[in-house]
Amino acid sequence: MSIGDGTVEANGVTYGYLADGPEDGPLALCLHGFPDCAWTWRHLLPDLAAAGYRAVAPFLRGYAPTSVAPDGRYDGAALADDVGALHTALGGDSRAVLIGHDWGAVIAYAASTAQPDKWSKVVASAVPPGPAFITALLTDYRQQKRSWYMFLFQMPLADIIVAGNDLAFIDGLWEDWSPGYDASDDVPRVKDSLRDPANLSAALGYYRAMFGEASAGAGADLGSGATQPRLYLHGANDGCVGVEWAGPTAEVIQDAGHFLHVEKPVEVNQRILEFLAS
Repeated sequence: MSIGDGTVEANGVTYGYLADGPEDGPLALCLHGFPDCAWTWRHLLPDLAAAGYRAVAPFLRGYAPTSVAPDGRYDGAALADDVGALHTALGGDSRAVLIGHDWGAVIAYAASTAQPDKWSKVVASAVPPGPAFITALLTDYRQQKRSWYMFLFQMPLADIIVAGNDLAFIDGLWEDWSPGYDASDDVPRVKDSLRDPANLSAALGYYRAMFGEASAGAGADLGSGATQPRLYLHGANDGCVGVEWAGPTAEVIQDAGHFLHVEKPVEVNQRILEFLAS
């Protein structure tokens, strides 16, 4: 692979990232989710590069090798500010596009709404835009069962539970959310990003902040006010967010679960590239 790595300072955080493509190409910023890391964009980065993009996948705030946030913030406003700062630090312009999965999708909704002039198009997957997912989380018993981990993460004991037995909790989430997928090329790298207790606490901090007042004004509506053209993808077998909540504009990827971009990379990449070229 031609994927390289680097570091960049943005919004007071030292970001580690993976990158491919020409330095003068339009920026395509790819944001991962939980429990995940930048390496799950390994299939998409070369395809974006071949299409002329400068494709960059940062390890999110708090995920090694990116530094833990010096201000301790993991709320939606801070995460959206990070994305705007990364756009500037990486030389982005008005042609730049945002691509996000899971938490990366939530952050993409917030950032594209907060700074619409920076992003020409948005691609998201695994967390639907608009109020649907919030409604499901508050009202639908089936989705509440799927999202049980969010409530567990509010407890201090979660740091011990998730870390136990070499982060076996993460293996379990991948097995439940993408049933039948062999994640042996993915989960070890995710664990490397979260094995240090400080990094794991940071990742759990996203969930601890999501119910707080600080994040209520940044992305809580999951991009309802965004104006950019948007593509939304959802796996038909997603064990984390039920496909019934994907919404009428979703493009559903058959025989794929939550981590659809590594389960069905050829189909997912093709849909993304066709959308970006349209």
